[in-house]
Amino acid sequence: MSAQFNEHKQEERLEELRRREEEQLAEMLAGKYGVEYVDLTKKSIDTDALRLIPEKEAREAEVAAFHKLNKKIWIAARAPERDDTMRAIANVERLGFEVRRFIVSRASLDHAWDRYHDISFATETEAGILTLSNETIQRMLAEIKTLEDVKVEIQNLAGSKDSHRISRVLEVIMAGALALGASDVHLEPEETGVRMRYRLDGVLLEVLVFDAPTYNLISSRLKLLSGLKLNIKNAAQDGRFSIQVNEKEIEIRASILPGAYAETIVMRILDPSTIALPMEKLGFDSYLMEIFNKEIAKPNGMILNTGPTGSGKTTTLYAFLKQVSNPEIKVVTIEDPIEYHLPGVVQTQVSKDYTFASGLRSTLRQDPDIIMVGEIRDSEVASTAVNASLTGHLVFSTLHTNDAAGTFPRLIDMGVNADILGAALTVSMAQRLVRKLCPDCRTETPLSPEDAKTMQTLLAHIPHPEGVPEKRDSTWMAKGCAKCGGIGYKGRMGIVEVILMDKAVETVIRTTTSEREIWRAAKPQQIRRMAQDGAVKVLQGITSLDELGRVVDLHDEVMLETIS
Repeated sequence: MSAQFNEHKQEERLEELRRREEEQLAEMLAGKYGVEYVDLTKKSIDTDALRLIPEKEAREAEVAAFHKLNKKIWIAARAPERDDTMRAIANVERLGFEVRRFIVSRASLDHAWDRYHDISFATETEAGILTLSNETIQRMLAEIKTLEDVKVEIQNLAGSKDSHRISRVLEVIMAGALALGASDVHLEPEETGVRMRYRLDGVLLEVLVFDAPTYNLISSRLKLLSGLKLNIKNAAQDGRFSIQVNEKEIEIRASILPGAYAETIVMRILDPSTIALPMEKLGFDSYLMEIFNKEIAKPNGMILNTGPTGSGKTTTLYAFLKQVSNPEIKVVTIEDPIEYHLPGVVQTQVSKDYTFASGLRSTLRQDPDIIMVGEIRDSEVASTAVNASLTGHLVFSTLHTNDAAGTFPRLIDMGVNADILGAALTVSMAQRLVRKLCPDCRTETPLSPEDAKTMQTLLAHIPHPEGVPEKRDSTWMAKGCAKCGGIGYKGRMGIVEVILMDKAVETVIRTTTSEREIWRAAKPQQIRRMAQDGAVKVLQGITSLDELGRVVDLHDEVMLETIS
């Protein structure tokens, strides 16, 4: 009877023997170097830890981060004394982690490195944080140039059978929004599908329509991420989460409303890089810069910026704070939420137990020189802010009114005494944001007779005419090119109007709340109305007349009467 030789089985035994020898060698080296040994092939790999060392660096240095607990991290290496290994570990330590070192076999490292494919798309990590891998973001920024690019990416993923497709779709939605510079993402269920739109430079543009099953999965994922209740579908909910991109954390505010077909979701993107602008970058004319520099240098008073949501009010106030902040004064803010972290400024964020009203009262006990209140929403906040400005503090805040003159009757309606308003409020300003024409594709065109008449009315008695271009018979229009994604506009800038508190304005607000009368009293101040500020920017080729008419009523009866 002859023996049968099983070559395949023999190969398996040899492979198992080699693996054991390698593990024994790793365990022996661990004792030699005085570090711990672990066999990762028998352990699950924590992808939150793994992502802290980029895959290319990990493979070259033969290391893998495999477990993370708060600020402690476990890192495995083939040879801990190698220079590139020590550099990789030092990079993790610079992020604030306490490293625990292990020696492992090559098989262990291969097992850990195999998990990198799981973090090539968006992953929920700690509660409320969506981490987008560096590789994915860089790819998105390079590939996504237009709304059509986002549409194609999402359609390809939504139709796939990948078990991670919802994570991938969510990643494309958010990465696409960041790549295109969107301020909001709208998901709106309708009878035949769910419409997705981005708000780009203040205008909503449709991206694509989802099928209902895909949207239901996206909705559940977003609810979990935002800390909202999955079982509530007939009431409004508000939550928030963060996106970690490279070293930057971007906050997302999620708002959910019940609808006729399903819940509507709007996500507002608070990107610090779009808010941290100096005053010189906001597009103020020289005479306005002179006014603002003078007013924000005063030791007390109140500066109110008014306008609808998304009109750039907070960005302007941040610019004012950056201008006045210095080590000799204390600045405290009360915000909802903190949109940009300012060095040297004490910033607080409202919550259920810390409202604008209670926060402002507490802030006054902190001996501040300057206070910024995110928004005056009610009579209690209005009264406290006014009293703060009367007792030696400079107060910045925002208010929802249509124009600068509307600030005064709004505060009086909130219960502020008209007799003390003149002493408290120093500057009332209103602003809007207009889209800037793409400089690469804008086209010059003669004014139509109707548009020429509108421009003539706005410019007839315009203050500071020295800043108005001499050529007034043509404007620029949007066309669209590859640089602007075919839209014709790229970026935004502010148009503003200002009323300073002087004796004439103070006298009027004591006797009437008529905005028409307030504007008449402010006319000698020689400050342009918002429509006039925009008209100058139209002639300068910065924006178009159509765009100006979208955000400002160029035929408003009160405005036309008070500028003539």
